[in-house]
Amino acid sequence: MHKRNLLSAAIFAAFFASQSAFAEPVKYQLESSHAFVVWTASHFGYSDQMGKFPDITGELIFDEKKMSESSVDATIKIDSLVTGSEKFDNHLKSADFFDVKKFPTARFVSKKITAVGKNKAKIEGDLTLHGVTKPVILDVKINKKGIGLVTQKETIGFSATAKIKRSEFGIDYAIPGVSDEVKLVIEVEANK
Repeated sequence: MHKRNLLSAAIFAAFFASQSAFAEPVKYQLESSHAFVVWTASHFGYSDQMGKFPDITGELIFDEKKMSESSVDATIKIDSLVTGSEKFDNHLKSADFFDVKKFPTARFVSKKITAVGKNKAKIEGDLTLHGVTKPVILDVKINKKGIGLVTQKETIGFSATAKIKRSEFGIDYAIPGVSDEVKLVIEVEANK
């Protein structure tokens, strides 16, 4: 009888330990080779110019059941900017725009994450860019969660969009010819 009570207690404890572990938020590291930000801005109305920041690092805490317990903290290396033109890259990295010598990184820290539908979320957070911190809202689609084919690690992927006004961050060179509004597309994979 005593052995049966001990066995029951052990099974009960193991069940609840596994349930609480399952309910815990999961910590992921951004996969730098599969995380980037693409920006688009109008160039005097003639074309939309695009650039990419391919060097992003950071951490994601994801709670699938309670999205409000999730968070993200990401750092973008501004010097990683590429457009396909070295001359354009150098101008964008200069004091006219990003001034990478003075402001080598940008950082986004979430303040609030809200589920807004199946596999969709809204992330409200602070973006620090060019030495200025402003609130930014990301509209997010959760693409997939599973075991990565190559990494064999638990992986989650997101796509997000946002719009910012660069003048709010003190980057006002050539406005209004070069648009103040900048569209952002963010693609992220993160591994446990």
